[in-house]
Amino acid sequence: MDIAAVRSGQLTNLAGVNLDDEDLSGIDLAGVQLAGASLIGADLSHTILARAHLEGANLMGAQLVSSDLRANLWGANLMQSDLSGADLRGANLRGVNLMGARLTGV
Repeated sequence: MDIAAVRSGQLTNLAGVNLDDEDLSGIDLAGVQLAGASLIGADLSHTILARAHLEGANLMGAQLVSSDLRANLWGANLMQSDLSGADLRGANLRGVNLMGARLTGV
């Protein structure tokens, strides 16, 4: 995966892509298709994910500190992720696995 293209916003369909352990902190991924993507251990701190499609995405152990997560997270795995200070207003959390997730200030 070309991380520079992801960072620059050139790619809007990342469905099913493996982005495990990538540093995607502070970028704008608003409205991006990430359904079924693997983001295990990824750093998405301060990232804008508003209106993003994260249905069934695996974000286990991801860093989502102070991220804009007003997204469709239906069925996503957020187990052991750090969501401290994340904005989840209006997010679709149906079927989301939050076991062991840090939710301080959410």
